[in-house]
Amino acid sequence: MEYQYPISMDWSTEEIVDVIRFYEAVEKAYEKGVQRELLMDRYRRFKEIVPGKADERNYCSQFEEVSGYSPYRTVKKMKEEKNAVIKM
Repeated sequence: MEYQYPISMDWSTEEIVDVIRFYEAVEKAYEKGVQRELLMDRYRRFKEIVPGKADERNYCSQFEEVSGYSPYRTVKKMKEEKNAVIKM
């Protein structure tokens, strides 16, 4: 797919890479499934970079708008289910 990931120009290169890795884990959950531990690690790092709920909602909504994949629903499923693989 061709779209731009929502990022902040205030983030360091490392932070941008880590946020994109989280978005990629969400994509993978929809496309073929993702290891729960990997998704959890990526989400934890995302929350270090985007600690505020309002900012998280904003970036996740922007990502869902351009990709069609919901980080919110993916993380919710990750928290509710204890399966080794999260598949949307």
